[in-house]
Amino acid sequence: MGYPLVYLPAIEGHVPQDIVRTLRAFLEFCYIVRQNVITDDTLSDLKNALDRFHYHREIFREVGVRVEGFSLPRQHSLVHYEALIRLFGAPNGLCTSITESKHITAVKKPWRRSSKYRALGQILRTNQRLAQLAAARSDFEARGMLPISRPRENVLQGNVINGMSQHFDDMEDEHEHAGVVDDRPVLAHSDVKLARCHGKCCLPRPCARHRARSVPALAIELGIPTLSTLIGQFLYEQLQCESISPSAGARRLPVFASALKVFHSATATFVSPSDPSGIGGMRREKIRAIPVWHHGPARYDTLFVSTDDTFNGMLSMEVARVLCFFSFIYTNGYSYSCALIHWFDRIADEPDDLTGMWMVRPSFMADGSKNLSVIHVDSIVRGAHLLPIFGREQVPRSVDFHNSLDIYRGFYVNRFADYHAFELAS
Repeated sequence: MGYPLVYLPAIEGHVPQDIVRTLRAFLEFCYIVRQNVITDDTLSDLKNALDRFHYHREIFREVGVRVEGFSLPRQHSLVHYEALIRLFGAPNGLCTSITESKHITAVKKPWRRSSKYRALGQILRTNQRLAQLAAARSDFEARGMLPISRPRENVLQGNVINGMSQHFDDMEDEHEHAGVVDDRPVLAHSDVKLARCHGKCCLPRPCARHRARSVPALAIELGIPTLSTLIGQFLYEQLQCESISPSAGARRLPVFASALKVFHSATATFVSPSDPSGIGGMRREKIRAIPVWHHGPARYDTLFVSTDDTFNGMLSMEVARVLCFFSFIYTNGYSYSCALIHWFDRIADEPDDLTGMWMVRPSFMADGSKNLSVIHVDSIVRGAHLLPIFGREQVPRSVDFHNSLDIYRGFYVNRFADYHAFELAS
């Protein structure tokens, strides 16, 4: 589902609204049915999405796209999902295209190997010989005449074969900091750790050779003169002091003036059984805050921050953009892993009625400055995918993924980024 990641906001305002609602309902059906655990409430949501899909898809008949109707086998199969789930349980990744993939193996590839003339007999003979070779190999392996072959999926599934004993913290390569995870932290929904190397990213070549080593130097580097105050407020909260009264001012804030280390990324590990994940249902991703990304523009990712555990979904979180990861050791001997973030505000108290996605915008103070905070990385849930609210205007060619967060002032929180995001940002 690559295109659905960005499709709904892209077509909004350029097609009839019922087309957007149709695609939204279909996407919601697909994401709901993929969930690892399906309850009666989930089936109710599934039926609601299917009913909305059947209702809104009539727009395609009205505008002349499907005048003859919707006699499409895969769309018809949607009506059977609820009954089959009650009989056999959650599909959780079952692909209805499996017969098509077998068709490639049994028909297309043998046909390409044939002379193309009266190919049916050649195709059948090829399949027969391939089956005989597979049976012979199994027999030879059972007799110890050949090494036991391992399915390729096992190699791809989190280095199950060759790396079960190696903890993922020891993996330094960039590609090994994202994807499936086989180790499941005990009683941890999300575990965020700063990158192992400071002052450079975990790439063959560093994106930046030198970063600030003190609070004043980092404040100058980031252009944030209030950084010292933000760190003081963070320490005030971490040390469990009383709330700061307006009369107390900043003089009661703890002062930190020692060395710190800057990091270009953090790795979030979270429970995501509905996505391709490790044997413990765990997945990890990298969150970056780097001034030079692959010798190009800066990259400052957006993320979800847990703010209220008494609610579920988006009401329990806020969206923010990370500007810097850093750590320091305070006078009490504790090491603090922190993130400097720019908060985003919700535009409305509920998701957008058309797309079903929450809308946010960058938060600013009364004087026009950014609403910034220093938070502990433990409050980070995972990365967030924001999509600009494009409106009816054409997107300028100068806009790309490097600068869209700086150009636009309103964004959708993309709940269709993956299956975990769909459950999280609903």
